[in-house]
Amino acid sequence: MAYVCEICGKNRSVANNVSHSHIKTKRVQKPNLQRVKAVVDGHTKHIMVCTRCLRSGKVVKAI
Repeated sequence: MAYVCEICGKNRSVANNVSHSHIKTKRVQKPNLQRVKAVVDGHTKHIMVCTRCLRSGKVVKAI
């Protein structure tokens, strides 16, 4: 499964590590994804959701 939020589509991005001597190397920034039991189309299902979507109320959590 890809490392992508199933609500907003947020995925990994590429940035630079910058050392003290200003040498740049590539690094990966991953979103903070949580596996959540949520209601999707009337059914309960486990989905990977970023914390931004959880906080903003875009996900209805199942009990």
